[in-house]
Amino acid sequence: MRVVIALGGNAILKRGQPLSAENQRQNVKRAAIAIGKVVDAGYEIVITHGNGPQVGLMALQDMAYDEALASPIDVLGAETEGMIGYLIEQELGNVIPVKNEVAALLTQVEVDADDPAFQNPTKPIGPMYGRKEATAVTARRGWVMVPDGSHFRRAVPSPLPKRILEIGVIRLLIKHGVTVICAGGGGIPVLRRVDGSYIGVEAVIDKDYASGFLARQISADILLMLTDVDGVYNGWGTVQQRRLEQARANDLNPESFAAGSMGPKVRAAVDFVSAGGTMAGIGKLEDALKILKRRAGTVIEP
Repeated sequence: MRVVIALGGNAILKRGQPLSAENQRQNVKRAAIAIGKVVDAGYEIVITHGNGPQVGLMALQDMAYDEALASPIDVLGAETEGMIGYLIEQELGNVIPVKNEVAALLTQVEVDADDPAFQNPTKPIGPMYGRKEATAVTARRGWVMVPDGSHFRRAVPSPLPKRILEIGVIRLLIKHGVTVICAGGGGIPVLRRVDGSYIGVEAVIDKDYASGFLARQISADILLMLTDVDGVYNGWGTVQQRRLEQARANDLNPESFAAGSMGPKVRAAVDFVSAGGTMAGIGKLEDALKILKRRAGTVIEP
């Protein structure tokens, strides 16, 4: 069975950890071990990943050097997709059998210039800020800040994916048995101009939407979204919170879950299984194989 595995930001960096190269490598190594068990169980996999903290840090570094020369978010996205793809490619290659080829692919994803997301930034990227610090950054940079747990993060537009430009290459690699790492951070957002050429745009496509879109484009059987919580909860953060072990797509309302975190995952899961996918799973990284076996996480079916 073909599985698209979407690694959440915690696969690269745990909450509260400094964004060091060593921390990222150790977390990717942990992710590679979990993915290796899925490969050993006989699943064919394609991997996507988040990049929010990395893009945010690179943006801060750019502006600290020279704000006038700071790179746009699409360029930062490409840089981080290459960096994280390299780490996953290497660490996964150290875990799975040598005969399994692994390749990371920079992936451009077309979005619509008229997408309403450009008028309502919701996607959190970058480091965490306390309330006072977030207020100061907003005044200084003009950024939109949104809550993330007890902290705040910068929010940028998150348009829906319209077309994966490299989908033909991805399908070709899969056909030849290559484990592909692609659409990192939701892919590099690009707009198609009137003359048919493409240009990058300041946005971040939600990784889970992009992963679900990719899964449909490559006829995957399962969409597996791995994060730092053990599933989808009703009443999250309240004394009545309860994990959903299994759910039908038409019983879930994605709008009732937090935008920018669990909401997009539920939406991606519902869209995927409604379009013909066998199942979608949401849960902890280390439970990857258990979720596929329906023994952990939240399993969402048609």
